[in-house]
Amino acid sequence: MSQRTDLRPDRIAVLSVHTSPLAQPGTGDAGGMNVYVLQTAIQLARRGVEVEIFTRATSSDDEPVVEAAPGVLVRNVVAGPFEGLDKHDLPTQLCPFAAEVLRQEARHQPGYYDLIHSHYWLSGQVGWLARDRWRVPLVHTAHTLAAVKNAHLAEGDSPEPPGREIGEKQIVSEGDRLVANTREEARQLVELYGAEPERIDVVLPGADLSRYRPGDRAAARAELGLDPDEQIVAFVGRIQPLKAPDVLVRAAARVLRDQPHRPLRVLIVGGPSGTGLDRPDALIDLAAELGIADRVTFLPPQPPDQLVRVYRAADLVAVPSYNESFGLVAIEAQATGTPVLAAHVGGLGTAVRDGVSGLLVPGHRIDDWAAALGSLFDDPARLRRMGAVAVGHAAEFSWEHTAEGLLDSYAQTLAGYRGMRSRPVGTLQAESSQARSRALWRRRTGVVRR
Repeated sequence: MSQRTDLRPDRIAVLSVHTSPLAQPGTGDAGGMNVYVLQTAIQLARRGVEVEIFTRATSSDDEPVVEAAPGVLVRNVVAGPFEGLDKHDLPTQLCPFAAEVLRQEARHQPGYYDLIHSHYWLSGQVGWLARDRWRVPLVHTAHTLAAVKNAHLAEGDSPEPPGREIGEKQIVSEGDRLVANTREEARQLVELYGAEPERIDVVLPGADLSRYRPGDRAAARAELGLDPDEQIVAFVGRIQPLKAPDVLVRAAARVLRDQPHRPLRVLIVGGPSGTGLDRPDALIDLAAELGIADRVTFLPPQPPDQLVRVYRAADLVAVPSYNESFGLVAIEAQATGTPVLAAHVGGLGTAVRDGVSGLLVPGHRIDDWAAALGSLFDDPARLRRMGAVAVGHAAEFSWEHTAEGLLDSYAQTLAGYRGMRSRPVGTLQAESSQARSRALWRRRTGVVRR
């Protein structure tokens, strides 16, 4: 569209404080957000937008600057110790991180970056400061929200701290534009955080459709050392209570209790993360306690070129999470022709076409999950039909589409920001100060604006 062409940014600063886009998904805090940041940066660069990603260095071996792809630079910022910092400790390192981000821009002429895009609330705090300093707009993507996670906690999991929710509300108030992964996330931003609907753009994430595509199932199983005749359900992701791999293991045990001779295998691909690090062997122990240790295979996190084999090898991929802002694994699996069995939470209702490309299970009752597993494996013709449809459904999601949506959002942001900047500076500052003061007073007093 002409507006986007006129207002396309030349160079943007992308902030991803707590996890690097170069990290292996499925380890530590690395997951779908890493993939999102890197893949959208690559697609934006292919469209002529230079992207510089700022992330925190986690090793002394990290080069200060890495060219991830043509037009995409990753800047590893030293902020705090390289190792031993939990995600919840990172707010203490936002000051040194922000200082280095500001120094980098100060080496150039004013206006070096046209726009800031921050990912996750920690990055939003830095982006808010840089926005005011550089006088460029801030676009923010939350990816996950504390209020939503705390409302859907797994049993025994630790809630997100109050400071995070406060920080998220500040960013929602201060950001020039918010990009939500799904309409459900946009609704949550409005209802739980008071976001203005007109400042939210819904841009669906995608998948690398050139990599994740159907292939030879028998060959994939042979390469992974899996039995060609077993019924295989795979879990791919970080092993932590939020992702609920234990729900899948318990459901499989329930199925095998009633049908011990069923050739069912659970394939777990990923590593301990978050509160899962407190008991890194908990899932292995659970499988042993349930008497199905010989039916559960564990693999470490797999790079993309090898992960595609996992998806192809499986008859079914399970995503039993207690919350997902989108569910990238679900799209990747479907792109290879593998149906998905997922919890009906968050963005998974968008990622999976219920009853068509997979099944959505309401809640996390083990009996419900066991019944869903059994019903799908008992109807191989239905699984095949779902797999065929899944490929077409996943084709609607691509990083190319995501990048185009982001460019549209950036254009809207720049148009609005330049429109505001064209007014007298004193007037803008006064109006901004008054508006923020009124908003702060309403929050503190509980007054609802009518």
